Amino acid sequence: MCMSLYKDKYRIESTRLRGYDYTSAGLYFVTICTKRRKCCLGEIAGKEVRLSRPGEIVRDAWLLTPNIRPNVALDEWVIMPNHLHGIIIVRESVVETHCCASQRGGNQFGPQRMNLGSIVRGFKSSSTKQIHLAGFLAFGWQPSYYEHIIRDGADLDRIREYIIENPLVWNSDENHPGNIRMDPIHRGARDWCSFD
Repeated sequence: MCMSLYKDKYRIESTRLRGYDYTSAGLYFVTICTKRRKCCLGEIAGKEVRLSRPGEIVRDAWLLTPNIRPNVALDEWVIMPNHLHGIIIVRESVVETHCCASQRGGNQFGPQRMNLGSIVRGFKSSSTKQIHLAGFLAFGWQPSYYEHIIRDGADLDRIREYIIENPLVWNSDENHPGNIRMDPIHRGARDWCSFD
């Protein structure tokens, strides 16, 4: 993790591939973590994930994504106690410009409302709002997310297998509270599984 000082505060550098058009059709693997990686989305029981009420809301919001964005489809995904892994498929789309002429994109990389970041932001915003309305006001997502551009079939197969097997290896997962570094960024992550 790379950090830099900006306006007297440390910030995590973007992991986005510089110069890449995230409105491009393709497959993207994303990992989205809860704030402080707090385990509030459910628990692992044996080999299965048992979702909490916030986890059910996250599941429903994730499944709604293709309905809200017709150029998006979902592939393999899993909700873990404190994060979500998923493969997002972005299909090529034709967008309308302000003067109603059809063309691909409005700027160098197309409209920002159609890129991977806007898809993730929309999902996080929608799920957070619904979780708060359900009475879980302490819920939040980490500000950023991890992404990986899936480059070929072998990469896709490897990531699908990783997602499917993630609940089986929860105790050794880097996002498991027992395995999270206790630096200033992650302090507080051990108050997991209490969701007041």
